[in-house]
Amino acid sequence: MVVQFMEFIESAPNQSLRALSDRVLRKCREVTGAEAGTVFMLRGQGRGRQLEAVSAQNDVIRAKPALFTVPVNQTSIVGYVAATGETLLLDDAYEIPEERPYRFNPAFDQRTGFRTRSIMAFALKGARGRPIGVVQLINRRPVPGEAGPPVFQPNHEQMIAPVNHIVGRALERAATLERLTERNRALTRERRRVAELQAETERAFMVSVNLLARAAEVHDEETGNHILRVNEYSYALAGWAGCSRAFCKEIRFSAALHDVGKMSVDQAVLHKKGRLDERELAEMQRHPIYGHDILIASDRLKMAADIALCHHEQWAGTGYPQGLKGEEIPLAARIVAIADCYDALRSARPYKPSFSHEKAVDILLNGDDRLDPKVHFDPRLLSLFASRHAEFDAIWVALKDQEKVEA
Repeated sequence: MVVQFMEFIESAPNQSLRALSDRVLRKCREVTGAEAGTVFMLRGQGRGRQLEAVSAQNDVIRAKPALFTVPVNQTSIVGYVAATGETLLLDDAYEIPEERPYRFNPAFDQRTGFRTRSIMAFALKGARGRPIGVVQLINRRPVPGEAGPPVFQPNHEQMIAPVNHIVGRALERAATLERLTERNRALTRERRRVAELQAETERAFMVSVNLLARAAEVHDEETGNHILRVNEYSYALAGWAGCSRAFCKEIRFSAALHDVGKMSVDQAVLHKKGRLDERELAEMQRHPIYGHDILIASDRLKMAADIALCHHEQWAGTGYPQGLKGEEIPLAARIVAIADCYDALRSARPYKPSFSHEKAVDILLNGDDRLDPKVHFDPRLLSLFASRHAEFDAIWVALKDQEKVEA
């Protein structure tokens, strides 16, 4: 019998708890000749423990049986078996002696017209030898030549006893696997929900960054897509320089915030058409500090704060506001300095026309009366620009501002 049950269980491995319970119950009924039966699994902890019906079969009542739960205590038949580990053989469910602590619940019989007579209930033992469930078999079928009413016999208990731990462990494994599978599903759902929230948060963050960058340029009608282009130039140059994916991703939105400090500059100074006097120039040159103060409060905008503070620093140490020199200047700010300058050369301004790509490249590489590349820019970055500047032109063309049409 032990070998038979082991072969029976191993013939269909990795089944769900429900499928394995159905097969186990069918086999137990076959061995004992039971009309009906139920497999219960133990759930919960402490006083909250319950027996959950995971499989129910009945050859007399054809309606699909409803699954249910039973508290683990000694007042019910299966609760008693789960609590004590004993096997019960009852000749008549309606004739349980008064001294027994458990009673039969006739609700199913009353509802369906079924008549429960004999019952065999035994515990399923898990890996630690403790009950992990109960099998309840109902109404042994008549056997030709057997005297008396058809009841479950002690030899049925003897047949089941050596195999119930095999069956119990198999069901315990199936239940554990099912719990783990459901937990994994729940974790997958939770990860998906977290990912959706992160994506939503990221979208909101990027919208905020873009609005902040736009706000910095709201008083300058000529900037157009300047911040978008500077983002893309900076992203390209960072990639050429061998920066990490994370660095490149961050500079792609941080670069746009390089002039955010202009929101705090005296608007009269910002919009003055003529040459700035000494006081006004000092105010204008404070916009990197203003920008850094705005951005530094956010952990996500540390790079943007560095860029805002240092994008007017120069390789030779002749820039502002701190006079940083060479690699003292953060790499992101050195990258944006080239990107910002290229776009300024390409863009039309009230004081200058739009320059062609060729002229902008010539000025960046060779200088003019206002710009000395050896003084202004990181020579390694400038060399990378020199070898791949056509990609800057492609970005300019793709994000070029629409020309205004006079009414």
